[in-house]
Amino acid sequence: MKLWSDSFKDGAAIPGEFAFCVIDPNTHVAMSANRNPHLAWSGVPAAAKSLVLICCDGDVPSRGDDVNQEGKTVPADLPRVDFFHWTLIDLPVGTASIAAASFADGVTARGKAGPQIAAGPVAGARHGLNDYTGWFAGDADMGGDYFGYDGPCPPWNDALLHHYVFTLYALDIARVPVDGKFTGQQVRDAIRSHVLAQASLTGVYTLNPALAPA
Repeated sequence: MKLWSDSFKDGAAIPGEFAFCVIDPNTHVAMSANRNPHLAWSGVPAAAKSLVLICCDGDVPSRGDDVNQEGKTVPADLPRVDFFHWTLIDLPVGTASIAAASFADGVTARGKAGPQIAAGPVAGARHGLNDYTGWFAGDADMGGDYFGYDGPCPPWNDALLHHYVFTLYALDIARVPVDGKFTGQQVRDAIRSHVLAQASLTGVYTLNPALAPA
C-alpha cells in the first residue's frame, strides 16, 4: 500500500494549520486552526474488509517535570512515550482519501463528539479517543472526551523534534472488536493479528523556536 498527503510531504514539517498550537513569540504558544490533514492511499489488498487509520507521536516526554516550564528544557535523551492524536476505525475499503478539515477544523473545547460517524462518505466508521482526553483531564475549561483528530502541540521547551506517524492498516475483518470509548492503544492491540498490509507517512513538528525552520 501507499499513503500520502497533499498537506505535507513524508518527512517534512507539518504546517501550523494542521496543528493544535503554533508558536507565539509573546506567550510561547497560541491555539491554531487544528485541521486534519488531507490523506490519500492506494494499493489496498483485494482481501481487505476494512481500514484503520492511526496518528501517533512517539516522542512525548515520559515525565512532565520540566514540560513548558520557564527556564527549563526537556532534554532530548529523556525516555519517550506514545501520544495518540487520531484513531479512525471501520473505514470502508472503498474509501481512497480523507479531505483536509473534513473531521477537524478548529479547536473544540472539551472535545468533539464520538465515537460513531453518522454521516458523510465514511458513515458507520468510528473515532477513538485521542490523548488530549487525559492531558486536559481536570481542566475546568478544556476537560472532556476528545474523539477524532486533534493536531500537534509538543512542549515549547522540548529539545527534541517530534515525529507524527500516520499509519493506514488494511484488515481482514470488517469491524474492529472494540467498543465504547476506545483508545489508540486498544485498537493497536485488537488489530495485531488482522493486518493484511500497512503504509505510513511521517510529519515533524515543534513549538521550540530554536528547532523551528526559519
